[in-house]
Amino acid sequence: MNEHKPFQVEEVDGVETPPRARVEDAETAAEKLERKRDYLEGFLAQKPQGDNPTAPGGALYEAVIDALREIYDPEIPVNIYDLGLIYGVDVSAEADVAVTMTLTTPHCPVAESMPAEVELRVSSVPGVRDAEVNLVWDPPWDPAKMSDEARLELGML
Repeated sequence: MNEHKPFQVEEVDGVETPPRARVEDAETAAEKLERKRDYLEGFLAQKPQGDNPTAPGGALYEAVIDALREIYDPEIPVNIYDLGLIYGVDVSAEADVAVTMTLTTPHCPVAESMPAEVELRVSSVPGVRDAEVNLVWDPPWDPAKMSDEARLELGML
């Protein structure tokens, strides 16, 4: 069985009084202003954490994607990004953009003009220093690369 021990109470004569704040210990108005200025300067000097403008989700990267979404295939009423023609977008720390893309077929009527249009549109995005388009045929494009929005637009869902 559990045996309970009686609770012990200890009496004290008194508690020491904590030291009182003294006026001479307080910081001066100038010291307080300097402390606040140091804090503010440090706060303003900080760079945003986790906000890399050149990475997916970053401002510059997303602006490039938005520009790609404004370019439409002349034969299909869907933008080239949602159509799955863009295989990669790489944005360097110096704001150089490399777009890897393909076309629906090697004999596409816009095979000569589409890469130039992509380069022009991407290079016109504010903040982009230079743009380069790499046209590839491997892997070949197929309808499975389209986004759900593109499939819905084309009545394929």
